[in-house]
Amino acid sequence: MEITDALKTLGIEHTFAIQEYTLPIALDGHDLIGQARTGMGKTYGFGVPLLDRVFDSADVAEVDGTPRALVIVPTRELAVQVGDDLSRAAVNLPLKIFTFYGGTPYEEQIDALKVGVDVVVGTPGRLLDLHKRGALVLDQVAILVLDEADEMLDLGFLPDIEKILTALTHKHQTMLFSATMPSAILTLARSFLDKPVHIRAETSDASATHKNTRQVVFMAHKMDKEAITAKILQSEGRGKTIIFARTKRTAAQVAEDLAQRGFSVGSVHGDMGQPARERSLNAFRSGKIDILVATDVAARGIDVDDVTHVINFQTPDDPMTYVHRIGRTGRAGHDGIAITLVGYDEALKWTVIDSELDLGQPNPPQWFSTSPELYDALSIPDTATDRIGPPTKVLGGTPRTPRRPRK
Repeated sequence: MEITDALKTLGIEHTFAIQEYTLPIALDGHDLIGQARTGMGKTYGFGVPLLDRVFDSADVAEVDGTPRALVIVPTRELAVQVGDDLSRAAVNLPLKIFTFYGGTPYEEQIDALKVGVDVVVGTPGRLLDLHKRGALVLDQVAILVLDEADEMLDLGFLPDIEKILTALTHKHQTMLFSATMPSAILTLARSFLDKPVHIRAETSDASATHKNTRQVVFMAHKMDKEAITAKILQSEGRGKTIIFARTKRTAAQVAEDLAQRGFSVGSVHGDMGQPARERSLNAFRSGKIDILVATDVAARGIDVDDVTHVINFQTPDDPMTYVHRIGRTGRAGHDGIAITLVGYDEALKWTVIDSELDLGQPNPPQWFSTSPELYDALSIPDTATDRIGPPTKVLGGTPRTPRRPRK
């Protein structure tokens, strides 16, 4: 009741398919593998039973400040998001939830563990480091969750995860959630899960992308992409928008260009410190800014349900990156638009993505920032201009060093 009341205040009263299937099994303490695409409700699929069992299950020892649940996620951004989601659902419960990730001092995290944490959320490397230091005690963990397991594999975290799993020598429940199931993840599941129930909340031939996400793809000249993006950002009905770039340098350049054109924009990329990244993400979630320029390192961590547009400023390197990027929109039943600007030097990459995902767009049209087809396809008003106001400052951007005057 405490959890459902908390969710109701958040406007969550109905389950998604993955939640409907997993909740009864997870609440009974069984190991399970949950498979569903990004944005289909996996967090509360494991979060609700986790909180309920830690708080009130007979086979879980009463909380005493030693971790009872451990949730492992691939990125800092996702750790923050999952921690926030669990905290909102547990607002009526006497549970302490804390998030651990790299890029921040150890002292605060070690102090939190000394005071007492009931539910730990964190990234593999930092959790393993804290365990090796003796700060993170795992012998009372009753519930283990591996979230976005395929992404952790892609990022090279599998050895760290195996070390953590090996440290859990006592009986416990394990839930593994992932959008895809590569062979290495299935091997991991066979090795460390006890007769897991495999739940797939979609048919085997389901599309890899959300059905309520409209995909618009066209060829764009490299020198015209920024002007095109400025026009797209003036589309009718546009809300929160994520622009993906392939490199940190391009992300910073695009954010700066849009700020100079008068847009309210933030940035998230690897050259930024964690506090700056969190400021940008929090401002985006709260609506203080409505445009976020990000590199792929943040693709899994931006878990915001009301993103209306995703713009691939640069074509992704592979099909799964494309799926993860555009999975930021069309979430939780909302409609979304995913726009991919294919540069002439990126045509081969797009051919591979289109073929593997069977998107049916092998030969995208060529559009420019002045093309009527662009305006029609994305509901851009004729009054759209190259800039919308005076220059603004990029939230999370790196301050420029003033040039020294010439002598």
